[in-house]
Amino acid sequence: MTTSPELELMPGVEPTPLALLMLGRQRDPESERGVDCPGELPAASDPTLVERARAAKAALGDRVFVLGHHYQRDEVIQFADVTGDSFKLAQQAAARPEAEFIVFCGVHFMAESADILTGSDQAVLLPDLAAGCSMADMAAFDQVEECWDVLREAGVADVTVPVTYMNSSAAIKAFTGRHGGTVCTSSNAKRALEWAYAQGAKVLFMPDQHLGRNTAVRELGLTLEDCVVYDPHKPGGGLTVQQLQDAKMVLWKGHCSVHGRFTVDAVREVRERVPGINVLVHPECRHEVVEAADLVGSTEFIIRALEGAPAGSAWAIGTELNLVRRLAKEHPDKTVVFLEKTVCFCSTMDRIDLPHLVWTLESLVDGVVPNRITVEAETARYAKAALDQMLALP
Repeated sequence: MTTSPELELMPGVEPTPLALLMLGRQRDPESERGVDCPGELPAASDPTLVERARAAKAALGDRVFVLGHHYQRDEVIQFADVTGDSFKLAQQAAARPEAEFIVFCGVHFMAESADILTGSDQAVLLPDLAAGCSMADMAAFDQVEECWDVLREAGVADVTVPVTYMNSSAAIKAFTGRHGGTVCTSSNAKRALEWAYAQGAKVLFMPDQHLGRNTAVRELGLTLEDCVVYDPHKPGGGLTVQQLQDAKMVLWKGHCSVHGRFTVDAVREVRERVPGINVLVHPECRHEVVEAADLVGSTEFIIRALEGAPAGSAWAIGTELNLVRRLAKEHPDKTVVFLEKTVCFCSTMDRIDLPHLVWTLESLVDGVVPNRITVEAETARYAKAALDQMLALP
C-alpha cells in the first residue's frame, strides 16, 4: 500500500488501511469535511496543559467564550464558561455578541448551529474537525431529498411536515426550513410534534428514529403501527406506497451510537443487582428500553432529576458515560451507576480533549483562527427559519 505525501504517517509508523491520523499533525483531504488541523498539538501527557489553557484563556479575556457540552470530559469542562446541551449552548453563544471567538467543545452540528445563530463578526471554532456525530451523518442531504421525492410520488408530501432533531447537519435543518418544518430538541419534541400535526397529517422525523417513536407513542398517543421506518439505503425507503399513505409518522432510520447500546437485559440486570434502583434513560434509547425504565428525559431532565433526588436513593443512568461519571461525583450522597456494563463514551465528542483545546486557545493568542465553522449563507437562512420556528413553539 502506498501513502500520498498528504497522508504521510509519523516516523516509524507502518501505513495500514486502518492507520489513524494524528490530528493536528496530518491531513486527510478525502474525508467528508476535510480534516485539516495545521500546527503541532501539545502532547496529551504534557503536565503543563492545564496551566497553558488557563494562561491562554486569561490572555484572550472577553474575546473568547468557551462552550462545553455535557458529554465532554472533565478536563475540558473545567474551562467552559457555560455547560449545557447543544441548543442551550448555541443560544448562549448568540447571547454573547461581544465575544469575538466562540470555542465550541462539542461536535460539528452543534458548532454549525452556533454559527447560524451568532453574528457574522463572530468566529465559531471546533477544536477538532473530526468531532462529528454518527447520528447526524446518518441523514445526508441527497438522501433526504430523495426521500421527499418518494413521499411526493406516494402523494403524501403535501400533507407531510418535516421535523428534524437538533442532532442534524445545517443542510438537513435547511431542508426542514425550506419545507415549512421545525427543529426540535429532546426536551421539546412533544411540542414540536404537536405543532407539526396541527400543520399536516404526517410527520417526517429525522434523523433519530427512537426519539421520534418514543415521543409519538408515549406522549402523543400514536401506536407503533402508526410509525414506519424509512431506510435511505433501500429503494423507496423499503416502504410501499400504501405504507406511506397509512403512516402518521415516517421515521428516518437513524440512531445514536451511544444510546442505542442500552438493552432491556441491562435494565433487568441492574434491577437484580441493586434492589430499589431507579432507572433513568434518555429518549434516544430504543423503545423497549424506554418502556422498561422508570423515568425518561433529556440530558437536562436527567441532571435535574439527580439534583432533586433524595439522599440515599439509587440511580442507573442510561446516557453518555462522561455525564454519568460527573453526576456520580456531584452526588456522593446517592448511588449513581452506569446502566451498561461496557464503556459507552461518545467517541466523536471525546475527540475534543485538552491538547486540542490548548492548541485552539494558544492559536488565537498568536493571532491564528483555527478550525472555523462557517455555514453557507442560503443554508444558514433556511436553517435559521427552522430554528426560529422551534423558538416560536407554544
